Amino acid sequence: MLEALLVIVLLAAAAAWISVPLRRAGAPSEPGLEDPVMAELEARKQAKYREIRDTELDHAQEKLSDEEFARQDAELRREAIAILKEIDAAETERSG
Repeated sequence: MLEALLVIVLLAAAAAWISVPLRRAGAPSEPGLEDPVMAELEARKQAKYREIRDTELDHAQEKLSDEEFARQDAELRREAIAILKEIDAAETERSG
């Protein structure tokens, strides 16, 4: 009897723990993501960061020459900076 009660309590605790993200599904995970403009900018930023990491990996695996890596890296970082400036401007506009 005690063992059955212990199993039920453990299962209830596990279910509560696992369902926490589902109960928070309606809440934005980061500030500003409820705004579609900010959500789009954040998605662009994350995509650009992935491109930079992929380029670094390609260079480390010698798929890109040093010159090609330097050119691509500089271009991707310029684009990332432009996105960050857009995010700053949008945040200033929202709060201002």
